[in-house]
Amino acid sequence: MTNTVPHSDALMEITPRPDIVFTKGKGSWLEDSTGRAYLDMIQGWAVNCLGHCPPQISQALTEQGQRLINPSPAFFNQAMLDLAQRLCSASCFDRVFFANSGAEANEGAIKLARKWGQKHRHGAYKIITFDHSFHGRTLATMSASGKEGWDRKFAPQVEGFPKAEFNDLDSVKALLDDDTVAVMLEPVQGEGGVIPATPEFIQGLRALTKDHNILLIVDEVQSGMGRCGALFAHQLFDIAPDIMTLGKGIGGGVPLAALLSTEAVSCFEYGDQGGTYNGNPLMCAVGVAVFDALTAPEFMSTVQTRAQQLSDGLLALADKHGLEGERGLGLLRALKLGGDFGPALVDAARQRPEQGLLLNAPRPNLLRFMPALNISQEDLQLALQWLDVLISKCQR
Repeated sequence: MTNTVPHSDALMEITPRPDIVFTKGKGSWLEDSTGRAYLDMIQGWAVNCLGHCPPQISQALTEQGQRLINPSPAFFNQAMLDLAQRLCSASCFDRVFFANSGAEANEGAIKLARKWGQKHRHGAYKIITFDHSFHGRTLATMSASGKEGWDRKFAPQVEGFPKAEFNDLDSVKALLDDDTVAVMLEPVQGEGGVIPATPEFIQGLRALTKDHNILLIVDEVQSGMGRCGALFAHQLFDIAPDIMTLGKGIGGGVPLAALLSTEAVSCFEYGDQGGTYNGNPLMCAVGVAVFDALTAPEFMSTVQTRAQQLSDGLLALADKHGLEGERGLGLLRALKLGGDFGPALVDAARQRPEQGLLLNAPRPNLLRFMPALNISQEDLQLALQWLDVLISKCQR
């Protein structure tokens, strides 16, 4: 792809980027170097849970940056302790390890499960994952992912990740053997097309893993931190997993992630896990600010209200234009197009006259919506109105 952005040739080409340089952001809006505005329904792939440059994060960065940035993960710091306490008090988990990305948290979850298997399951190491799942871009998390074609990238894969069919409990049972240590899933498969687990499936998994004395790992990198209308998506299914991973929204835009486990599963020994920046106070202070915003009175009920607005709006568009419908949980939703014109919609939306609209098509036949959790009713309605016109043009 030819790019006219100055100095862009100094970057490795890992994705086709449009000729736009963003310079400012506030709430649900971005501005590029020409002053053009864009209504953002992606928010860094569900990262900016409070929108662009929220005052809570700016204040946390400024205040913490003037006190202490990184004393080393070999020492306690107050922000690390404060965030760990908040996460444990709001969940069924007892221990936290902070990381820098969702992939790193998932890598830690794999290591922790295998360590537990060494100590309690005679060396069991296999982790059952699912077709179309996405767990990250390290070698192990790519191997755990069920993304089509990834078994051939950077081969050979890390061994030990048999793939079951999502929402099919019998396919999981068929893969169980003496070397199985865990089952790992996303409560909502985001990259796979915004496919929620059914209550029967995820509750059945919890019962199955308990019956076989193996672990249940929920990857909530995308679905967690209020994205699905509850602080953690698995809470909507009334289950208590053994391990959970968080990323994206936990930092509201800064690199922060977390690996959580129950006390019974927290079996790392000294030297097993670590990282130069893990748990640094600058990022953890932001995590505290984000957590406090998400757990403030009425915040989650507002997320649920906006989720209903988005769902209703997408269903209305599907009905009007003869599309297949919509699906998702909370403010992680997809519009099923019924045709492979998702990429064309994304391009047309970005290039709208006067103001652009940022959309995402993880599959050619659907759009994924990941707006800020505090998006206004007016901005959400505006996005739906623009999308109505765009669909009419792109369907021709």
